Amino acid sequence: MENNLTKGPIFKSIVKFALPVLLALFLQALYGAVDLLIVGHFGSTADVSGVATGSGILNTINMIISGFAMGVTVLVGRRIGNREPDKAGRAIGSAICLFGVFALILTIIVPILAPTFASLLNAPEEAFIQTVGYIRICGFGLLFIIAYNLLGAIFRGIGDSITPFIAVSIACVCNIILDLLFVKQFQLGANGAALATVIAQAISVILSLIIISRRNLPFTFKLSHIKFGPDVLKELTIGAPIALQELLVGISFMVIQGVVNNIDLYASAGVGVSGKVTAFIMLVPSAFAQSMSAFVAQNLGAGENKRARRALYYSIISGLVIGVFMFFLSFFKGDFFAGLFDNSPEVIEAGALYLKAFAIDCMLTPFLFCFIGYFNGYGKTLFVMLQGLIGAFGVRVPLCLFFSKQSWATLFHIGLSTPASTILQIILCVGMFIVVSKQEKRKSIKSK
Repeated sequence: MENNLTKGPIFKSIVKFALPVLLALFLQALYGAVDLLIVGHFGSTADVSGVATGSGILNTINMIISGFAMGVTVLVGRRIGNREPDKAGRAIGSAICLFGVFALILTIIVPILAPTFASLLNAPEEAFIQTVGYIRICGFGLLFIIAYNLLGAIFRGIGDSITPFIAVSIACVCNIILDLLFVKQFQLGANGAALATVIAQAISVILSLIIISRRNLPFTFKLSHIKFGPDVLKELTIGAPIALQELLVGISFMVIQGVVNNIDLYASAGVGVSGKVTAFIMLVPSAFAQSMSAFVAQNLGAGENKRARRALYYSIISGLVIGVFMFFLSFFKGDFFAGLFDNSPEVIEAGALYLKAFAIDCMLTPFLFCFIGYFNGYGKTLFVMLQGLIGAFGVRVPLCLFFSKQSWATLFHIGLSTPASTILQIILCVGMFIVVSKQEKRKSIKSK
């Protein structure tokens, strides 16, 4: 169901919208975690490392597509806020063409370059074959991953966070069943996890399209809208800086994984395990970030700038309360969470050590993620890209490389590179927020 985000109590509206987003993100995180959890219990440490390293490539691709999809969310949200259903439909038609091209190119390139990706990530020799297999099989299923992102972006744009939740719920259930079948029953290891992921995504997309075909939608859509509309495509490029930023962030984390892969197989698996845990840790700020983008886009389209700004404050405060709680859990109970994914004491120790550093980020990301969501919805995606670039390659990667060369450094020190970059990015966001607020105030004075 679509949700008009320009009316009603602000906190209630954004929480009502964010809750299904949070649940969908939880299931999406569970979706990825199940692969590693089942492989960790029914496969080998090499399989765990293969899934951990290979999923880094797939997660980065997914982040890039999500970045472009954010452009769809913002554009559709503005069209709906302006009450322009036909223009919203045309935007969706052009997005289908654009994402179709992405799907075609990536489905060809990723499987072919799977060995190259594994080499660039310094996949441990014992896990090289597993890493290549995981990347290759998931690469063939990118069509469905891209389709899922596009569908989710469209419905968040119209204020509907329920349908994406249904889609990921279907995918998650299917993935768990297929993981148990392929990994536990057939003993296919990392390859089995990849097969489960692809098939589950395909089922999810097909069933989601069936659900959508039976819905009344707040936009006008015709088959003739599926074309490369130059004007609309130009507007959709608002998502390009976000996609580039996500690529750079993904690369920075792949650099960290590559550095850790050089240590040993247990460190590789441990950091991979902690990555799945942090996906859950970051759920609340991620949900508010996605919700802020749709909320701000609709309210700016309706001329409700102050309402959008107040939503930012509410989101930061709410995220911070949860963030403090997650800090204590991650810092003091990291070994418990790591142990859920792997039975090896060495892997558990490595994962817990790395999680201590990420725990600090729990109290920082509510600020950063909400600001990013706000600026995305505002259309300031170039700034979002720049702050991500500065954080990734000005702090995170240099610090990671520095610590990796110190004889005294541990996985905890390497992990500190992430909260360090977050602090700088928050400072940049606060500065940009002040600039935007002053611009709004000047426009308001002139209009009077």
